[in-house]
Amino acid sequence: MRWYGSAYDTVTLAQIRQIPGVTGVISTLYDAAPGEVWSRERIRALKEEIAQSGLHLSGIESVNVHEAIKAGSPDRDRYIDNYIETLRNLGQEDIHLVCYNFMPVFDWTRTELARVRPDGSTVLAYTQDAVDALDPEKMFDSIAGDTNGAVMPGWEPERMAHVKELFEMYRDVDDERLFANLQYFLERIMPVCNRYDIRMAIHPDDPAWSVFGLPRIIINKENILRMMKMVDDPHNGVTFCSGSYGTNPENDLPDMIRSLKGRIHFAHVRNLKFITPSNFEEAAHLSSDGSFDMYEIVKALYEIGFDGPIRPDHGRMIWGETAMPGYGLYDRALGAAYINGLWEAVEKAGKS
Repeated sequence: MRWYGSAYDTVTLAQIRQIPGVTGVISTLYDAAPGEVWSRERIRALKEEIAQSGLHLSGIESVNVHEAIKAGSPDRDRYIDNYIETLRNLGQEDIHLVCYNFMPVFDWTRTELARVRPDGSTVLAYTQDAVDALDPEKMFDSIAGDTNGAVMPGWEPERMAHVKELFEMYRDVDDERLFANLQYFLERIMPVCNRYDIRMAIHPDDPAWSVFGLPRIIINKENILRMMKMVDDPHNGVTFCSGSYGTNPENDLPDMIRSLKGRIHFAHVRNLKFITPSNFEEAAHLSSDGSFDMYEIVKALYEIGFDGPIRPDHGRMIWGETAMPGYGLYDRALGAAYINGLWEAVEKAGKS
């Protein structure tokens, strides 16, 4: 399960500990700004708090990449040096998985945080027409009323206050330039990743196409294989998020998984329901509630020998719960139980 820390998350470690089959959490120093060095003391304190609950820290999501690195600004090396120091401190504290993304400005984009479904649950949703009608500087304002008081990751108010400046940073950055900047970053950090066996797992862009004209590159099989080849190191891997890659119905999710054998370090397994190709909403994890064949996704992970962490992802808000949209307890607990059931079925079928 993803856990944001006791100061920010409405879900407690004690509650997570009671979900069958869940033995660890993915967490982060939620208040650490992009570019800031994480100290060993703070990392150790996070680990110890989680261990005291009977769980373990399975990895970090996310160590955010500073915009100067993504945009290739003149000061990027200073922030890469800080990132390397953070990775070194994580490695020395025996943490070996880091999820990150390389999305300009917006880490993810949704136009609704509480769309009401027929069963009365609420979900995150995206409509392209709504995005096209928005001024990017007003994007956060359009969803701020539905955050339930939470600070949404990637949408921190202090960050959103500088949206205009951030767009200016990317004025001359196209897909090719962004690829080059990603390669530069990865080549700089791979030595420390190799020394401490840190698996870097890039998260796909969400949605898997350009938003507000910003470049998006981690969107499909062709691009992710290009990334693997341009820095051909086993520590350069991916977070396979079915919900993010799946925003593009042309992405064959089981085929993508099989093409990335040995390079998937982390998996987010979730479902979406398409209304139109550019209008979708989150769904329950159950295959029949959305548009994905979740059994085939889990089967593909099993068949490539995937042994990293799998977590349920954005859940519905159900049973009157108030929490960070997508990150309540109840529906993600149901999702975890469902994924465990699928894994057991695939495993037993493979042995029969």
